Amino acid sequence: MRAGLLLQAEEGFTDEESAPALDVGIATVERLRQRFVAMNLEALNDRPRPGGQCPLTGTPAAYLMAVACTPAPPGPGRWTVQWLAERVVALGVAPSMARETVRQVLKKTR
Repeated sequence: MRAGLLLQAEEGFTDEESAPALDVGIATVERLRQRFVAMNLEALNDRPRPGGQCPLTGTPAAYLMAVACTPAPPGPGRWTVQWLAERVVALGVAPSMARETVRQVLKKTR
């Protein structure tokens, strides 16, 4: 998409003509042109995106998966994300663990 926009700009298309042809907004075309002026061909590359890596990797993630594979405690008959987080902390694998961390690890290993 970015290369196509820059090629259309080179051919003399206006922002208003380029945007609908590539199904993007006019502001997107304007931002890309400004980035190209400032960065040349580096404007075609993706910039780093916000958001961090999953804080639980390697051995602690393996422990989490091992706990998830054990029989669930009495109650609903299956592990909940909250129970898994509490169990991993109780085993001393991590000092604390958010439910979202457990969810990310389980999703990654599907």
